[in-house]
Amino acid sequence: MPNIKSAKKRVIVSQKNAMRNKATKTNLKTTLKKATAAIEAGKPDEAVRLAIKKIDQAAAKGIMHKNTAARKKSALVKKANAAS
Repeated sequence: MPNIKSAKKRVIVSQKNAMRNKATKTNLKTTLKKATAAIEAGKPDEAVRLAIKKIDQAAAKGIMHKNTAARKKSALVKKANAAS
């Protein structure tokens, strides 16, 4: 544990941010799995729209790089179009 007050604060802040980022990433992965399952079930409309929204939010918060977000969205839409 650091001795300097500002360093102690940075440790606490970084832990909070890490927990928040982890929660967002976990939620995003769950949403993507649900969207994939919906595509396989033949009802991709709402699930894909929600997944794209979550991907955009993660990219906006800096949790995911914008190019990674674009790649994931493209793959998801491509999979949905191929299924229908």
